[in-house]
Amino acid sequence: MTITQNHNRHPFAGYTIGILAPNLNYEKTLGNVANAETFDFPVLYEVVDIDLELLFQGDESLNETIIAAAQKLEASGVRAIIGACGFFANFQNLLKEAVNIPVFTSSLLQVPLIENSLAPNQKIAVFAANGENIQHALAAAGNTNTDRYVLVDVNQLEEFAPIRYGKKPLDNEALERALSDLAKKTVDSDPSIGAILLECSDLPPYAKAVQEKTDLPVFDFLTLINFVHQAVKQRKY
Repeated sequence: MTITQNHNRHPFAGYTIGILAPNLNYEKTLGNVANAETFDFPVLYEVVDIDLELLFQGDESLNETIIAAAQKLEASGVRAIIGACGFFANFQNLLKEAVNIPVFTSSLLQVPLIENSLAPNQKIAVFAANGENIQHALAAAGNTNTDRYVLVDVNQLEEFAPIRYGKKPLDNEALERALSDLAKKTVDSDPSIGAILLECSDLPPYAKAVQEKTDLPVFDFLTLINFVHQAVKQRKY
């Protein structure tokens, strides 16, 4: 019997989205990108054992590790790769040249789409897990219209510390209140804000509360991932 060569065979199947996940030890609530139950479709994780601070900085010493993880996901048969931290944007150009499938490293890649949906005088409030390095990550993702971004450092919230530093239990309800209150304060102080983008992959669980407080469109990692999933796995109507 002749067996037809098939270069797309893999040990397992059914995963369309591959996710690069930093090796961080804290509670992953429903809605978190690192919680597989968040999705209505199977996802495949590849743990990337890297220093988060170096990820924020886009340090080139991480290049080899991140490339290897992305290539492993590609070899496993996923159709697109996502980075489970907005600061993977620092490696967008590196990774898209290292694999042959689409790469969407960061929620920040949605910024041009949001910009084009808003009036020229409207701004995007970007809520980031690290305010010190967010401008660099935005630029790495091709976002240079800095006058249109209102940058908000979520790290200022004490309730975010269990996620950021992993040193005490997460109070999910307290963080939801704190983040939504911060969003309301931010929008009230600048009426030109027309949309909100949650950079951090840990923040989608609070997107609804943020929207209810601000009455604005809220974009996050899940709006990106669901968009990409539909693009690479269309359904028949």
